[in-house]
Amino acid sequence: MKMNARLKLAAVFLPRRVKEKRLRQLFRLTAQAFQTEMPDIGSLSFPECLRIYGLYSNEEAEKVIARGDEQAVRSRLYGNAFWLGGELRKALRPRTMQEVMTAAAILYGAIGIDLQGDAEGHVLIRRCFFSRTYSRRVCELMSSVDQGILAGLSDGGELRFIQRLTEGKDCCKAELIRTQ
Repeated sequence: MKMNARLKLAAVFLPRRVKEKRLRQLFRLTAQAFQTEMPDIGSLSFPECLRIYGLYSNEEAEKVIARGDEQAVRSRLYGNAFWLGGELRKALRPRTMQEVMTAAAILYGAIGIDLQGDAEGHVLIRRCFFSRTYSRRVCELMSSVDQGILAGLSDGGELRFIQRLTEGKDCCKAELIRTQ
């Protein structure tokens, strides 16, 4: 089966304004999940906005962990990210697991995450922008975003992490399991 035209185009060229729009959406949805005001990122460049997102999400996640409020925040992060993943699904229209993985690789590549996935749902991440900022516990909490995005993008799949860079491993490994 041939890859759909939208994914082919996105794989070749993802416009800066699209990347900026999606990162700002992610930032807003994350702030909503943490129930905090998001920092003013109005005129920041994409790389600076991404850096601020990493610092902000790390700081807010650390506060949540210290309060012991992880489950409620994890649920909100997942739900908001699931919505975003559904929006991305509408935009990119992946039909197969391989197309879901291609879409994920494009999207995650835009934010400094080298995600590779196959038609069976195996995920490998060798490099992650956030692994330099996040602790193991923060990564576990923030992975709710990944789980939500991939569930929305795949129309209901469940992302399960096997290992993480933030655990001192040489890569992250996960599986996206179709639940429907």
